[in-house]
Parts: sequence; C-alpha cells; structure tokens
Amino acid sequence: MKKRIPLYISLFLLVLISACGPFYKLEKSTNWEELYEAANNYYEQGEYNKAIILYEKVLPVIRGSEKAEMADFNYAYSHFRMKRYIEAAGYFNTFYQTYNRSPLAEEALFMNSYSLYLDSPDYNLDQKSSKDAVNAIQLFINRFPQSDSYERAMSMIDDLQVRFEKKAYQEAILYYKLTEGLYPGDFYRACIINFQNFAKNYPDSEYNEELAYKLIEVSLAYGQRSVFDKKEERLKNAISFADQFQRRYPESKYLGSVQPLIKKADSELIAHQKFKKEYEERLAKARLEAEEAEAAGPSTEVTSAPPIEN
Repeated sequence: MKKRIPLYISLFLLVLISACGPFYKLEKSTNWEELYEAANNYYEQGEYNKAIILYEKVLPVIRGSEKAEMADFNYAYSHFRMKRYIEAAGYFNTFYQTYNRSPLAEEALFMNSYSLYLDSPDYNLDQKSSKDAVNAIQLFINRFPQSDSYERAMSMIDDLQVRFEKKAYQEAILYYKLTEGLYPGDFYRACIINFQNFAKNYPDSEYNEELAYKLIEVSLAYGQRSVFDKKEERLKNAISFADQFQRRYPESKYLGSVQPLIKKADSELIAHQKFKKEYEERLAKARLEAEEAEAAGPSTEVTSAPPIEN
C-alpha cells in the first residue's frame, strides 16, 4: 500500500515548482531578447540574484549594442544591492571606463567609490581597502567637482580619515606598551619616531596631547638607558620635548606629571655631565702621564685610562 503525501507537503511542492519553473526555463533559454527582458524585470522586482544570473547569460551576446549599457549598469547595481561591494565596485568602474560619456558615468564612478567605502573595515583592522576607497573618492571629486554627490563624497573621506587616525593612534600605543617589556630594545626609538610622525600626519588630533606627554616619558627612559656617548643627547631631547609640551599645552591635565619628569631629566643630565667631565679629566691626565712615561723611558709606570662605569 502506497503512503499518501500529506496535503500541506503537496501544496508546498506545487508552490515551489510554480515559483521555480519559469526561472528554470529561462536559465535554459537561448532567446537573448527574452533573457534581457526577464533580467530587467527581475531587477525591477528586487530579485537581484536572479537578475545577475540572467545578465551573465545575456551580456556576452548583446555586448556592443545599445541595450548593453543599461544591462551593465543594472548588473553592477544588482551586486551592490546584494551587498557584494567589492564586485560591485569593480563592475561600476568597468562601466565608467567603457561608457565614460554616458549620462550614467558620473553615478557609476560615485558608486564605485561608495562601494569601496562600504567595504572598508573598522579602524582596528588593516586599512589597505580604506586607502583604496579614499583614492577612488578623490578620483570622483576630481572628475566631477560640481556633482550633487560632492558633499557626500567629502564626508566619506572625512570618515575614513578618522579611521586612519584611530589606527595610527592604536599603533602608537602598541609601541608604547612594548617599551614596558622586559627587553624593550629598539622600541624606544621606534616609539619616539611613531609619536612624532603621528603629530605631523594628524596635527589637529585629539590624541596629540596624550602622545606628547608619553613622548616625554619614553624619551626620558630612552635617555636613562642609553650608552654613555648617546646619553647626554637623549636626555636633552627629553627636556626639549617637555619644554615644547608646556608651551603647547599650558592648561594640560598632564602638567603635574611633566614637572617631575623634567626634574628627573635635569638631575640625570647634571650627574652625567659631571661624570663625563671627571672622566675626561682623568683620561687627559692618563694620556699626559703616558706621554711623559714614553719620553722618560720604558721603566716609568703609566696610569691607565679609567673605565666607564656609567
């Protein structure tokens, strides 16, 4: 005895077949006019995935005809509506390159940049694609400075610049944290360079005051741990950074912490200069004794130059 299929399953299958039937037939069709009209209809109805499939079948056939321009445009937009932003950006760019005299060229170039903008990641991720978006937006602005989308494009660039700034700040803080490790190595120097580059690249950033203070901290620690020949120069740099900070941020919340750093740097510098002077005097004395000993003969005892213990 055969089992009967429940009524609701039968109805579901009928609906499924009726819904998929026409599109399935279109996929097998070789009538490009039918495919073209169907692709446009699916696009207008918002069934973008079906539109993409049919456009891909018909576009190679109608390439070079008057109908190809709108098909290419809708094809790019279908990807955009499906949130396939990288693909959409590429197709909009291809449209602009192919139909640069079209009334749709301006919109296509804008949508190329907008698609890249939407695909750009948060500030804490790699920003290469964001830089590509900025380049695309800048190209649009240069080509269409009178566009109604000009202000929108500028706001997109401003938003991406904020992401770059936050990313640069995050990297600067990472270098700062690495200087606190057991073996800071060259991270002091890298940190100082990174902080200075940040200030140059983002002169109006809200993070500059904080990083300027940390620059004093790092440069002082760098000076304290430096070899003898570099110690004086690096301690003076720390004091210079502190002076610059006080002039630039006279009302800063960090001023109370800057003063002890200046005192420590001054104290370290004075002690180093005193030691350096004494060492140079002893070294000069040792050289003089060596010269006198050489003149007097080999039996004279010579005082050797004192070792550097700093």
